[in-house]
Amino acid sequence: MGKGDIKTRRGKISNGSFGKRRPHLSKASIKPKVNNEAPKEVEPKTKAKK
Repeated sequence: MGKGDIKTRRGKISNGSFGKRRPHLSKASIKPKVNNEAPKEVEPKTKAKK
């Protein structure tokens, strides 16, 4: 059960194949992260009078 065994994860990695043991991520499962937070309000800078 090593690099030569194509039924194991290590064998799949060495062989360069994908399958049930080492599933390949589909493009549909990868979703871009959406920022749901409201933008922070920035107070305008005012010059302090001395």
